[in-house]
Amino acid sequence: MAVVEFTDTEFMICSAARLLEDRKTVFVGWGMPQVVAILAERLYTPHLVQLFEFGAVGPQSLTPFIRGTMGGPSNIYRSLQWINMNWAFSYAATGYIDYGMLGAAQVDQYGNLNSTFLGGTYEQPGRRFPGSGGGNEAASFVWKTIVVLKHEARRFVEKVDFLTSPGYLDGPGARERAGLPKDTGPWRVVTSKALFGFDEKTKKMRLLGVLKGLDPKEVIQGMGFTPLMAEKLLELEPPEDAELRLLREHIDPSGIIIRGEKMRAER
Repeated sequence: MAVVEFTDTEFMICSAARLLEDRKTVFVGWGMPQVVAILAERLYTPHLVQLFEFGAVGPQSLTPFIRGTMGGPSNIYRSLQWINMNWAFSYAATGYIDYGMLGAAQVDQYGNLNSTFLGGTYEQPGRRFPGSGGGNEAASFVWKTIVVLKHEARRFVEKVDFLTSPGYLDGPGARERAGLPKDTGPWRVVTSKALFGFDEKTKKMRLLGVLKGLDPKEVIQGMGFTPLMAEKLLELEPPEDAELRLLREHIDPSGIIIRGEKMRAER
């Protein structure tokens, strides 16, 4: 058994990249989701079509990630199409987008996301974040939403401080009552320790797997709610050498996104 060293962020990125399918479309959020999509396209899904809220459709991910540039070269290089924001959102609303890849500050048991503020009120928040961007449209209309966030107990709350992007709202049938398309909604939550899905009947979050070597009790300890448990938990593999090499040498050589807490695991 070889021991591999990686950061919690690298594990999260690799786990999310492995979920995407080739010849599908994905609405990509800002920051870490961009790196996930680039890694997936480079290694697993060469025909993946990325869509960005500002209007780039199908860029080739051949340039390194650059911080703070949603419309930068890594997201527009050789795009198939460059439209406007209204058109980008309309592609999601009319059912053309298979996946949404989003980050968040908080998530609750129904997959509702908060990326607006923490604590206080909307007018006087304890801490303010960028907000929705295109996250609301992606979470509302794409067929399957994937959420990526660091595994910290404070991020998993019984009720989000602010509903930025809808999950299953307050349970079964709630999305449809709100006028959102049937059979859409959150599909997976990828963290730096685990993988979660959602129960088809109750729409509540369910733990599907944990990083190889971790105790599931450690994963759910301190969360603001107790997730449902899969009958058989998956053992999630740590990052492969090819994944780490691409991330460190080509996609994010400056370590803007991939830096984080160092971890070790056997593979």
